[in-house]
Order: sequence, then C-alpha cells, then structure tokens
Amino acid sequence: MLILVANLGSTSFKYRLFRMDGNGGEVIAKGGYERVTDYAAVIDDALSALQRDGIIASPDEIEAVGFKTVLGKDLSGCVIAGQQVIAALEGFTAVAPAHNPPYAAGIRQFEKSLPDARLVALFETAFYQWTSAASAHYAIPKAWREIGIRRHGFHGASHKFIAERSAELCGREDVAKIARRLYQDGPLQVDGKPLRVVSCHLGGSSSVTGIRNGVAIGSSMGFSPQSGLPQNNRVGDLDAGAIPYAMRALGITLEEAERQLTKESGLLGLSGVSNDIRDIDAAAAAGNPDALLAIDAFIHSIRHWIGAFLIELGGLDSLVFTAGIGENRAATRAAVCKDLEAFGVHLDPAKNTACHATEAVISRDDSAVKIIVIPANEELVLAREIYRKLS
Repeated sequence: MLILVANLGSTSFKYRLFRMDGNGGEVIAKGGYERVTDYAAVIDDALSALQRDGIIASPDEIEAVGFKTVLGKDLSGCVIAGQQVIAALEGFTAVAPAHNPPYAAGIRQFEKSLPDARLVALFETAFYQWTSAASAHYAIPKAWREIGIRRHGFHGASHKFIAERSAELCGREDVAKIARRLYQDGPLQVDGKPLRVVSCHLGGSSSVTGIRNGVAIGSSMGFSPQSGLPQNNRVGDLDAGAIPYAMRALGITLEEAERQLTKESGLLGLSGVSNDIRDIDAAAAAGNPDALLAIDAFIHSIRHWIGAFLIELGGLDSLVFTAGIGENRAATRAAVCKDLEAFGVHLDPAKNTACHATEAVISRDDSAVKIIVIPANEELVLAREIYRKLS
C-alpha cells in the first residue's frame, strides 16, 4: 500500500511516501516546500514531481494520505478525514491557529487532487485518550468543561513512537506489542512489573509525557499547543491571572496579549535574543544573563515535569530524549539528569557527549534507569496507523 504522509504548517508543506505491508514499511520518497502561500499549487506540484521522478507511474497509485492533525473539537483518534474532521479542526481554529487551517485546507485539496485515495487523520491528542479524568481536567466551571476546555496533550505521534521503541530497547516486547496496537485494541493489562517511561520531546515545540505500559498517563501540554514547557516563541505554562493584569497594566487588547504570548514569549521572550536554542546558547556563553535565564528556565520546567511523572508512575525504568534538542544537545541532557542519582538516574558523560542525532543508550551500565536517545519518527507512526486502520 502506498501511503503519503502530509505535514502541513502555517507556511510549509512536507511529505513522505511510504510503501507499507504487513511486515512494516519503508520511505520511498520525501520532499517539502517552504514559504507556502498556495497549498493547492504545492500539493499538485509534489504529486507531479513523484510521477516525473519515476517514483510512481500515476498519482492514482497512492492509496491513502495521512494527516498529523493537531486538535479537533469533540474529536480525536485515528479517523477517516472527511467533513467531520474538517468541522472539528475549524471548531478549534482559535485554539490552534497555526495548525488547524492548513490541515483543513490540505484535506480539501487532497480530496480534489487524489479523489480515489483514502484520507486519514491521526490527531496528536489520540495518544492521551486513556489518561485519567483527574489528570485531564482543570478546576473550572462545568460550562467551561462542556465546551472542550481540558488537558488534551500534544506530540502524540512522537510520544507513541517512544512508547513502542523504548519498550523494545528495554527488552519488553509484551509492552511494545500493546503500544503498537494501542489505537486498535486500547490499553491492555500487562502481567508482572509495569514499564515506566518518561518521554522528553524537546525541540522548537516541547513536551514531557509519562507512559505506563505503553499508554500515556499525562502530558506537560494542556488545552492548547501554547502550554507546558517554554516553547520557542510560545509562553508555556502561565497563571491565568496574569493575562487580565497585563491587559490592564499595559493597556493592550486581548488580541494583542494573545499575539505577544504566541509570538514573542517562550525562549524568545526570556532570552530577548532568539527562539533558537543554538543562538541562545551562544549568547549565554558570551555572558548574556537573559539568555542564561532562558536556558535555566527551560531545564527547570523539563525537570519539574519529569519529577511529576516519576511520582505518578511510582518510579522510573527509562528516561528518553527525542526531537531536535533532545537528540542533538548533550549539554541539555546532562543538565536535565544532573543530581538525579538518588532516583536511579546515572548518566554516562562519555556516552552522552558521543551521542548526536542517533539512537543510543547513554546511561551508565549500572544505572537503574535506562537513559536513551531515540530519534523522532512521527511520520512512520502515521503510516503504520493508517495501514492498520485501512487494513
């Protein structure tokens, strides 16, 4: 089965074409476009390029298209992407303005460009379907809860891949099987000792997720992608009382407050330098105190959420780092693991320094907690789930 995984950003379109069968799959082509203003044009150009390059004889060979949709109103899971999905995306456009409109536009365009292909959406919130009510709900009036305000959780495809792969690397094929089949079978009982994992997806957008036996128990992200850890230029967690106070004190509108919190906050707001951790790191090394603050606040928030999930899980078997920062920055991993030996977390400095964007165990051989770097592979998760859904 040929499955095209479409990743649509506010000004970008990236894709990977997978050939999938019952034994797994492989990427046979990939590409992308930046500064996109016309999704119809770039989607049709991508399909033409696949044909022109001899990857496919005709676009009609593509049997399915998958979308890593972020947040839908009253809808989650792995679902056929039709009008219901478009309506759910548009229902939460105000909550995810950078993500939902491009995906709605992309689904509409693929309906035209590939009319015979099956379209499937895997929501980023799907991995958190089985979290407890206590972990999912805010202490807000019932009327607020009824309009969908709750902790949704995001980066679900990334954390699901970590649930699968970390179980394999920990020698727990029983848990890996449950994680792989989660969206088809739901969470299943595990005989014997549970596998307790904390997954740190650290990049331009970051989150920490607690995982027990392949199933998420909670996420640092909440109602919207603006929450949790300090993001690249999005605020992360913020006391609700800060917004009306800032509006009054600064004389700004709600729209301006929202713009500043989503465009000028996070690592950019703290550092005053950049939203890129590499630039912030360089400024901190040169003695910029605000850049140093940004790095320290980022590390503090990561450790805060690891601690929360360590308690909730009742201990820890594996600590995983993934995504751009998690995979590439040994200094960040070292700072996160500092002074955690009492909890069984023993980092091997040499292994950590040597690891760069590759899968590796970076804990000491005698560490009770296995510390692992696992490169993100969200597109593979989508291709697998779409194949299972349609098979």
